[in-house]
Amino acid sequence: MAISFDKRVPGWVTAWLGFMIALVVAMIVIGGATRLTNSGLSITEWSPIRGALPPLSEEAWIAEFEKYKQIPEFEAEHPTMDINGFRFIYFWEWAHRQLGRIIGLAFFVPFMVLALMRRLPAGRGLAFFGVLILIGMQGAVGWWMVHSGLQDGMVAVSQYRLAAHLGMAFIILGLLIWLFLNARRDWHRAAGQGRGLLMPLFMGLIYLQIIAGAFVAGTDSGKTFNTWPLMDGRFVPSGYGFQSPFWRNIFENSAAIQFNHRLLAYIILGVFIALFVKFRRAAKLRVPLIVLGILLLWQVLLGIWTLLAVAPLHLALLHQFSSILVFMVSVWMTYRWKRHGNHIPFY
Repeated sequence: MAISFDKRVPGWVTAWLGFMIALVVAMIVIGGATRLTNSGLSITEWSPIRGALPPLSEEAWIAEFEKYKQIPEFEAEHPTMDINGFRFIYFWEWAHRQLGRIIGLAFFVPFMVLALMRRLPAGRGLAFFGVLILIGMQGAVGWWMVHSGLQDGMVAVSQYRLAAHLGMAFIILGLLIWLFLNARRDWHRAAGQGRGLLMPLFMGLIYLQIIAGAFVAGTDSGKTFNTWPLMDGRFVPSGYGFQSPFWRNIFENSAAIQFNHRLLAYIILGVFIALFVKFRRAAKLRVPLIVLGILLLWQVLLGIWTLLAVAPLHLALLHQFSSILVFMVSVWMTYRWKRHGNHIPFY
């Protein structure tokens, strides 16, 4: 798809991209609250148009509640729930879906205006179009995830589909941040290319840790082995590899899932220390390195606190929000490394 546009990009594009970043961050946070409050299956149908409105009468609320009572999660998680309790969990899922609709419109309308006016930044039309496609796909992936929890024998959504849904959300967030940073630089081409593999490795580990966190949340693995630094007296917990084939342990065994999440945190800290030593005198990276170091330390301590407290809702949500901040600063640091790579000294 060939897209060529004028270089005279309207100044409001930067503000628009910043607004989109804020919306996606809010979407991830509300999605986390939806998962942690067991609210994600409260709406049992996918109605992109009709579902924009919540139930507007008592009869409509009762009808929705009756639908929810028919799925396995109701008996497993909320057998004593009344209509007021249902309204609470319904709100979270409805808010999550509604914000998804808002995000789609908030990106689509300005994108179409810029495209019709031929005012998208030259050479980056495909990047904007790619974000639009990903936002549309994210809605479908979200329903694909919810649908997995409505099947017989399921009392929650598939952790695989949850990880795919969260992973795509962070890809969208990362692309928006990159476009925003480019917009702030007036879309000038990078002066140099970052050298070495340490920075891409670090960014990849941050993303992998986010996916690992999705498996922790999707299997409630944060509510097991609530000791630190050892897992019930052992560094590698007993039962780490009891499932067969072995690969299933990585995604389905709570002992392995939590251990892998812990181990990745230690590895990330080690790689960050190497990054800090390597780029400590690089003026362009000094601020993001310092901010990221503080955030990583906070995130590790918060993770330990959350674990020892058996993952209460407020700490689990704060831990997830902090992971968003770590990811955003990591993208910012990677952007600076990519842009100024040829001018960054190595030590």
